[in-house]
Amino acid sequence: MDVKNSLQVATLGGGCFWCVEAVFDDLQGVTDVVSGYCNGQVVNPTYKQVCGGDTGHAEVVKVTFDPSVISFVEILGVFFSIHDPTTLNRQGNDVGTQYRSGIYTHSDEQARLARETIAHFTAEKLWPQPIVTEVVPAGVFYVAEEYHQEYFARNPEQGYCMAVVSPKLSKFRKQFTNRLKSKP
Repeated sequence: MDVKNSLQVATLGGGCFWCVEAVFDDLQGVTDVVSGYCNGQVVNPTYKQVCGGDTGHAEVVKVTFDPSVISFVEILGVFFSIHDPTTLNRQGNDVGTQYRSGIYTHSDEQARLARETIAHFTAEKLWPQPIVTEVVPAGVFYVAEEYHQEYFARNPEQGYCMAVVSPKLSKFRKQFTNRLKSKP
């Protein structure tokens, strides 16, 4: 069996892509994580344009994974554990439509599983507020500028990384110790 052909893609928006990328880079079964923008109206948007809030794009990560190691539902479990899916167009101090919570699906099956996962978490009452994560088909994905790729890995001492990314990554590593590619 050709392993490359058995890989799947999940596109997820959970606030700043630096945080989401750093977590999924560490997860067993994930073969690639690319920061970018999707589901907007501007062709080839820049970071500055997306941050301006007028392009309609969400900051996202495109996660390529091996479903024989980790399922799409398990990917969603990690995704929901690392951001607040109840805040509309914001994560912490990052505010704007580009920071919305979203699952940008690549198949009807992904859409069904995403909706079922949200329904499950809603029934479990894991958050006091309703989940506002959008579940819509993935539009065109634009790769973010090179300096955004592997941002945390290359800039762990940067202020935002120390204050926001590092605590999220630490929480993830503690919660998912048995799913890490390597021990921290």
